[in-house]
Amino acid sequence: MTIIVSLVSYLTTMSWPGDRWTLAARDALSAPWTVDLLWTLLPYALGLFLAAILYHHAFMPLDRVRRVTEIGWGCIAADDKRPIAERIREIQRLRKIGQLPPVYPNGWFAVTESRKVKVEQVIQVQVFGETLAVFRSKDGTAHVTDAYCPHMGANMAVGGVVKGDCLECPFHGWLFRGSDGSCAHIPYSSKAVPKTANVKRWESREVNGRIYVWYDAEGRLPQWHIPEIGHITRGEWSYRGRTYHEVLAHIQEIPENGADMAHLGHLHVPNIFKGNDLRDAFANNQVMDLAEHAWNGEWRARESSESHMAELVMTHSLSFIGGKFKLFKMTVRAEQIGPGIVHLHFDTGLGAGILIQTVTPIEPLRQKIVHEFYTSSTFIAPYAKLVLLCEAYHVERDIMIWNSKVYQSQPLLVAEDRQILKFRRWYNQFYSENSPKFNFRKDSLEW
Repeated sequence: MTIIVSLVSYLTTMSWPGDRWTLAARDALSAPWTVDLLWTLLPYALGLFLAAILYHHAFMPLDRVRRVTEIGWGCIAADDKRPIAERIREIQRLRKIGQLPPVYPNGWFAVTESRKVKVEQVIQVQVFGETLAVFRSKDGTAHVTDAYCPHMGANMAVGGVVKGDCLECPFHGWLFRGSDGSCAHIPYSSKAVPKTANVKRWESREVNGRIYVWYDAEGRLPQWHIPEIGHITRGEWSYRGRTYHEVLAHIQEIPENGADMAHLGHLHVPNIFKGNDLRDAFANNQVMDLAEHAWNGEWRARESSESHMAELVMTHSLSFIGGKFKLFKMTVRAEQIGPGIVHLHFDTGLGAGILIQTVTPIEPLRQKIVHEFYTSSTFIAPYAKLVLLCEAYHVERDIMIWNSKVYQSQPLLVAEDRQILKFRRWYNQFYSENSPKFNFRKDSLEW
């Protein structure tokens, strides 16, 4: 009843079209409150409430977040009453890892989304087994430094204050420039700032709505740049939402899927309405099995100045009754840019769009995968959200595999798997002499 009374109170203050309607509405609404009147208004209140819910689900951007404990663990026995995190840790301790490549390849990696860092704000992020401070100066420039103050070790992303283009440590007030990491001021010292007073500054770029840092085990400057997507920069395309997932796997396992067309022809064939749990996806269902996903594509590495890039061009449709009818046809061109960025360009009957995928190591065998979707105005919001949600379900099927598989350094392949070897040769360019290797202690599998 409280909701109804609030709604009616709001309606009495509204400007109704035309004096006649305004007076009639106000007369009706200013009548003495009775049970009959409230019951009369109840359907309208429920209608508005349901309309708001429908609008939210159909038109508001999707924000789907799945942490490490929330997806990919359908295999865990239901009768085990221990906390899910404890059971996952046990599975990881007993898990065979394999002969892994280095755990952090060289390249650009997304640390956060631009909208999460407001002007004169600092946030903390964990990547590459490190804790970083990401802050935005007064002029709007984003900076990334190590979070820990070299003075006494305080975390400057916890209580630190942005002043101009500097980050102030909350412990003793030391100021560090975002442009080069040098200490600009020590408030209680009468002497010159020591030349060694520096915090590590990370080479960063803000492009396409994300803040990226350059990781290189040899300390080299960026070897290539991230392509800017003009439709996003100019604000021509609409933001349709994001998905966030965490995966317990080596980073290379994730982009390797792009060259593994055979897995698309099996794991991703059951239609998405059968869910993201593989036990449900592969269960016989005479009704659901009338529709299947059909995929076709080819992966290739680029050459010359674009040797850090690869490309997968594929077609997709939802096939009914053994391929007699096909709906939701689309062509997708996926550009792999370095080890951790993919731009998926969609071309559909309703218009164009781009899905930006970033994969960033949180620690050696824990990755975060973020997808953000932007589309043209004709690619309407409900359809765009459906596409993004379907993409999330397909990724979550992969996660169920990634969370429990072993990395095969010498896989048993057939002729049709040849693209996987080509991918591995291409991806190997992102490792170098000092790329960190995985420490094979059991306790290093904790997260």
